[in-house]
Amino acid sequence: MAVYEPGEDSELLKQAVEQYAFGEVLDMGSGSGFLALAAATKKEVTNVLAVDIDDESLEHVRNKVKNKKIKVLRSNLFSNLKNESFDTIIFNPPYLPKEEKDEHQALYGGAEGYELTLQFLEQAKKHLKPQGIILLLFSSLTNKERIDQEAKKLGYHFEQLLMEAHFFERLYVYKLWRLGDG
Repeated sequence: MAVYEPGEDSELLKQAVEQYAFGEVLDMGSGSGFLALAAATKKEVTNVLAVDIDDESLEHVRNKVKNKKIKVLRSNLFSNLKNESFDTIIFNPPYLPKEEKDEHQALYGGAEGYELTLQFLEQAKKHLKPQGIILLLFSSLTNKERIDQEAKKLGYHFEQLLMEAHFFERLYVYKLWRLGDG
């Protein structure tokens, strides 16, 4: 599988990372390491863990993204993260609805496009420090209303930070935090 190169979605999420990331950061599904590096360059960030399921992506981050604050770990979402918790969790998930013939994991988030995002939000609760935030990007193609509804059910507050319209979709960047955490 090829390393997912940053596009307009990564650029949009980078704006939020540059403004809001702090403390110990997890860059879930790091791909090229673009967002991990954006976080690591901030003085408010102490360290960044770049996680991806793809070995080629992790090798790319390890060899090409030079910053002593960044460490890498292979994991399918949080499967290899046991008790670690983070101040900021960044996720630019695969979010397109799955097309039958295409197996490219970096693009497709499930049959409807939102399944992986919902799985992430469920698991992230255990890894978010009190006062911690999630910076999440998703597309209008993944059913924004469903993401909003499920995030509320999972106990998150959220705020839409950014929205960008493209030819066939809108991209949204949310900041989420747990209820009771301020």
